[in-house]
Amino acid sequence: MASGKSALAISLAKELGGEIVNGDVAQAFKGLSVLSGVPADWKQADVAHHLYGTLEPTEVCGPVAYHALAMPVIEAIQERGKVPIVVGGSGVYLNALTYGPSSIPERDDALRAKFEERSSEDLAEELKGLDPEGAAATDLKNRRYLIRALEICLLSGQKMSVLKAAQSRKFAEISKNLRGLYLLWNNENAKQRISSRTMHILEHGGTEEVEALRATASETCRKTIGFSEVEEHLDKKLTLKECHKGFHTSTRRFAKRQRSWMKKEAWLEDVKCPFAFDAKVGSFRGESC
Repeated sequence: MASGKSALAISLAKELGGEIVNGDVAQAFKGLSVLSGVPADWKQADVAHHLYGTLEPTEVCGPVAYHALAMPVIEAIQERGKVPIVVGGSGVYLNALTYGPSSIPERDDALRAKFEERSSEDLAEELKGLDPEGAAATDLKNRRYLIRALEICLLSGQKMSVLKAAQSRKFAEISKNLRGLYLLWNNENAKQRISSRTMHILEHGGTEEVEALRATASETCRKTIGFSEVEEHLDKKLTLKECHKGFHTSTRRFAKRQRSWMKKEAWLEDVKCPFAFDAKVGSFRGESC
């Protein structure tokens, strides 16, 4: 949020002959355009935009469902001879889109409840028996890592180390055909931009959107950054100032998680903001922030 990616995406689409695909599941919900930060003028842009405001707020849309929703759109763009430009989204959803649904099972709360009844030493011995290589690569003193490793083995019926090695090979092969950018502002500028943007959202429709949807919003919809803080403000548990502070903090934490994910993706190139884009050579020149 507040990085300038939407304006950049439109510029790139014009230069490359592309169409924009929304990668942020929150922006795919109807009635949540202000809170989720949908570009206000996307309908008027002379570049095609897809998957904005297409889901009912009552729908649940996890990473696998998003992959199924977005892939036909991307394939249709490619069939038209255009370049699909995916904008925004969390690492979990973008991973599902770029690499396909993971073969590694998701967490199982019932199984984890059983793990909580056992000591870390007992869990570590079981993991060593099921997956010696995986156990050797896991910090067995970190209970969270230990539980996740054992959970994967038990739910999949396979060694965690084998599954992760196969996934890494798959990721490496797919990433050869990917190209992406992420925008970096220095901390102070990023903080100021996020503060201004979040307050603008609260004062220009974001609060009203939450009030209208809170009774029927799905679990996915309610995970939109700022939704819970606005609800607490509507319930008079937070003042507007406190709501803004929480919204701001949640946004900055999300941005930090995104940066961590992006730095691990070899196909993504960082661009320092503000920047200049030279369309002739297709490169960026970072400027002083």
